Amino acid sequence: MEQLIIYLVRALVDQPDQVSLRASEADGARLYELKVAPEDVGKVIGRDGRTVGALRTLLGAAAQKHGQKVRLEIQDDRRQQGAPTSSPEGQ
Repeated sequence: MEQLIIYLVRALVDQPDQVSLRASEADGARLYELKVAPEDVGKVIGRDGRTVGALRTLLGAAAQKHGQKVRLEIQDDRRQQGAPTSSPEGQ
């Protein structure tokens, strides 16, 4: 399953060497956390989330064939770097 994800995502992005995947167990399913270069996040997500939706559909079908459940999440470092922090003091 990991090889399928990496193969598909590397074909989509401009910097395939920066594609990394981490797998773990969460809520009875296999959780895959995908990380790509910040400028490639939009390519993986796609317009209105269509590309990542298609990836999730393919993974779901492949996992179901093997009797598994999977989840795919995209790690977006752009949000973490520039995200404003909220504090209860300002409320």
